[in-house]
Amino acid sequence: MRILLTNDDGIHAPGLAVLETIAQELSDDVFVVAPESDQSGVAHSLSLSDPLRLREISPRHYAVKGTPTDCVIMGVRMIMADKRPDLVLSGVNRGQNVAEDVTYSGTIAGAMEGAMLGIPAIALSQAYAGVHGRPLIEWDSSERHAVPLIRKILAAGIAPGGLVNVNFPPCAADEVKGIAFTRQGQRNAELMRVEQRRDGRGFPYFWLMFQRGEIHIDDGTDLAALAEQKISVTPLRLDLTDDESRLRLEKAFAIR
Repeated sequence: MRILLTNDDGIHAPGLAVLETIAQELSDDVFVVAPESDQSGVAHSLSLSDPLRLREISPRHYAVKGTPTDCVIMGVRMIMADKRPDLVLSGVNRGQNVAEDVTYSGTIAGAMEGAMLGIPAIALSQAYAGVHGRPLIEWDSSERHAVPLIRKILAAGIAPGGLVNVNFPPCAADEVKGIAFTRQGQRNAELMRVEQRRDGRGFPYFWLMFQRGEIHIDDGTDLAALAEQKISVTPLRLDLTDDESRLRLEKAFAIR
């Protein structure tokens, strides 16, 4: 099995090193193509107005001055053009990618691009702080549980046009309480705020920031799984069509 690895935290991120360790247990044919710098929050964006700079870090390790999406395209269409990868793994992200994070995450976008190119793809993220307030990132949780989980996901099969979003809970590997197959949750929209500051010359600038607040966690969601110290496995699909609303609109417009 040929595996392409990417992330959104950058080529030197510790989570990418963890992912490579995971991938090497699955295959000895592994390539790493990751952003030159941190690309968190860039979602599924492409670099269309700037050239892509490719730098070989070491054999089979490449840095791209671009987004995770750019990296997957470069990996599949350029670096591995002689033989396409059989699997795209994106991560392991520093922090969870659940609920609305799915639409912002460059980690998930890397897996999404793999799915768009017809390659089975899995995004992996390691939660920290969160419900337990631990500043320590328990990378061993991902490292120990990822390999058997990935093997079972691949054995079950990933539907064409789909990908799988995996989040490991913010606890040590021995404290993980199982696996939950979840749906995308939803947070309180008021958790995002804009903070205004001033630079050394007195000019204003702004930071988008998260603030603490109450979150109602629905059963069966990715948020609930992490709160229960379980690994969250959420199948996602590229087709965003809301069929229920489409049919409702068809009926509404059919009324004369």
